Amino acid sequence: MDWISELPEDLLLRILSSLSAKDVAATMVLSKRWKFLWMLVPKLIYDEDISGQKYESFSRFVTSSLLLLLQKAPHLQTVHFKVVGDYSRERDVDIGEWATTVVKSGVRELIIETTDLFSRPVTLPESFYTCCKMLVTLKLSNVVLLDVSCSFSLPSLKSLSLLSVKYQYPGDEIVKTFLSSCHVLEDLHVELCLYDNVTVFAVRVPSLKSLSLHTDDPDSDSDSDEDGGFVIDEDGGFVIDAPSLECLDIHDHSGEFCIIENDMPKIVTASFDVSYSVPANILGSITSVKHLDLCLVDSEYPLGSVFHSLVHLKICTCHPEWLELLMCLLRSSPNLQALRMDQHHHELWDEDSRPSWIEPSSVPECVSSSLQTLWVDYKGTDVEKEMVAYMLRNANCLKKATISSVSIDPCKKIEMVKELSSLSRCSSTCHLIFD
Repeated sequence: MDWISELPEDLLLRILSSLSAKDVAATMVLSKRWKFLWMLVPKLIYDEDISGQKYESFSRFVTSSLLLLLQKAPHLQTVHFKVVGDYSRERDVDIGEWATTVVKSGVRELIIETTDLFSRPVTLPESFYTCCKMLVTLKLSNVVLLDVSCSFSLPSLKSLSLLSVKYQYPGDEIVKTFLSSCHVLEDLHVELCLYDNVTVFAVRVPSLKSLSLHTDDPDSDSDSDEDGGFVIDEDGGFVIDAPSLECLDIHDHSGEFCIIENDMPKIVTASFDVSYSVPANILGSITSVKHLDLCLVDSEYPLGSVFHSLVHLKICTCHPEWLELLMCLLRSSPNLQALRMDQHHHELWDEDSRPSWIEPSSVPECVSSSLQTLWVDYKGTDVEKEMVAYMLRNANCLKKATISSVSIDPCKKIEMVKELSSLSRCSSTCHLIFD
């Protein structure tokens, strides 16, 4: 019995949408029911790698099937191109023509993902940018954006992803013009790459709700120079003006600065993992945040700022300034409920700069009245012992304290359990868990 054919049509279409376009098209020969079903799929994935075809055959299939589908497939909403292999002029032209054809047809989501052995990105033609009026989601990977300042037209675009995208010089101006043409953009995800022709990546989008800006870590091979050293852009950085932002994620270990031009009163979630000093106005602009994740080399604390809404705080202990920053935040976050101290990276200090514990003259309000969960990546340093003891001794509402040992030595783990289990606990309902 052909039990698959008995499935509801909407379920069959969801299954087909997860397959490559070649496999989807092949189903038309199965039976009368399947003959036209493939034309109703909402999503098509053209994957050169999965197709197993030589590029010439793959190209002919994409071109012919698109012509047929865009005429007879009214339900097609998403097209995803995945092209691999060596760069060639033929590939470059083909992808540009396919992308232009797709957006002209009114497809709502377009994904272009290209890889090649020489890391040479594909250049989309100028005609592409004038046809995107219906596009809602655009995801580009390893693509070049041209300087077509007067031609960018993305009035319906709400979600934009730019991964390893390069920009025709001057890149700063192209980024500015491109984003300014996205009048209703709500979600922006950017992963910068080496030699992308952008020095200052400026995001000034009033409608933006979610922003993710990432650069590679120092241990990434992609940002190494010829001698194997990490390439730092001494003048590079981010500028942000997004008053409607609700979610912010910045991971930058190759730039030099981040500037937030105006407060973001709607921010709910924020994450900063950067390798440069953060000025006071950065934290001062996000005082409405509820969930905050910090890994900072150094930061100026915004005097007078109070984080009334902050309930979850995660702070990295890899930099020597973490303890001072943590104590400032504890004093300024009266409703904090969850605190996690872990280590994202290797310790970046020597013995002379190791932080030392100084017990506060008064217990922060959140510690005594609202803190419910505590998580510590525990290495057994003196400051960690004092911090854990202080929290257990003063956290009246603490329900769970998880101590995750970094050591793999079983003897040290047993010693840690004995030592911390003997500490007094202010909260009678606190469960001490060793992970």
